[in-house]
Amino acid sequence: MIKRDFLSLLDFSSDELKYVIERAKALRQQHERGEVYQPLVGKTGALILTMSSTRTRVAFEAGFSQMGASVIFLSPGDTQIGRGEPLEDLARVLSEMVDIIMIRTPDQADIETLAHYATVPVINAMSSLLHPCQLLADIQAFEEHRGSIEGKTVTFLGDGYNMCHSYINAAKQWNFDLRFSCPDSHQPDADILASGKNVERVLDPREAVEGAHLVVTDVWSSMGHEGEEGDRRAIFEPYQVNESLLDLADPSALFMHCLPAHRGEEVSETLLDDPRSVVFHEAGNRLHSQKALVEFLLLGRHA
Repeated sequence: MIKRDFLSLLDFSSDELKYVIERAKALRQQHERGEVYQPLVGKTGALILTMSSTRTRVAFEAGFSQMGASVIFLSPGDTQIGRGEPLEDLARVLSEMVDIIMIRTPDQADIETLAHYATVPVINAMSSLLHPCQLLADIQAFEEHRGSIEGKTVTFLGDGYNMCHSYINAAKQWNFDLRFSCPDSHQPDADILASGKNVERVLDPREAVEGAHLVVTDVWSSMGHEGEEGDRRAIFEPYQVNESLLDLADPSALFMHCLPAHRGEEVSETLLDDPRSVVFHEAGNRLHSQKALVEFLLLGRHA
């Protein structure tokens, strides 16, 4: 097989992404039936996390175990990564020992450097620019509840950061309409926005939500924004998603958040428990969508 990486949703064709989602749905159903499926016996992954992680780490570690593979967690504090080993060297060394690498680190350029020098697939497990693995789980969750997302209207509210960027990419790949509403001081990256398709900025959050089939938000202060919480809270307060705002969306609308959420900030205290919220199903899909992604990168399409 030709080595492939997953650093952005744009690294796959639309058809390949749809295939991965269908496999993720099948793997979830298989898991719920209690069936054992271990196509990766003898394979090993390296999981590099230079930032905190719950869902990503658990989903990759549990997923590898369920598929019969092993995964090695590498943190900067107890490896040479924390002592400044060049990524070029790390990529070459790991490629001699493991079959696939997952990395979460702030700088997208570092992930791209690792992928360039690695001879095994590399997965972006989140950077400050993009969070493509989360979008796989989100699209899977929407389609499991409402069918195809193609042609639907999705609204993103809040910070024009990595989740917003990945939704811009997703709108192009899955052909849905994306409205985003972000403060002037926290707009999405200009280059990512310019390369988007079916994307519209709407100034008023209420107008942005009107008639939407999916409403999404993220924390107002992501990793790397420590110390800015107070200022950001004042800026983002008009963008809080609450029950009354969600009432403006389509009657069939769903609400998603990549978690962890700050109840009382970007979401009201009770919104995650609203019947329209599918955040916990969405989070659970991280396991199945990442299993499907790893399977695709290592084995190709499932027969």
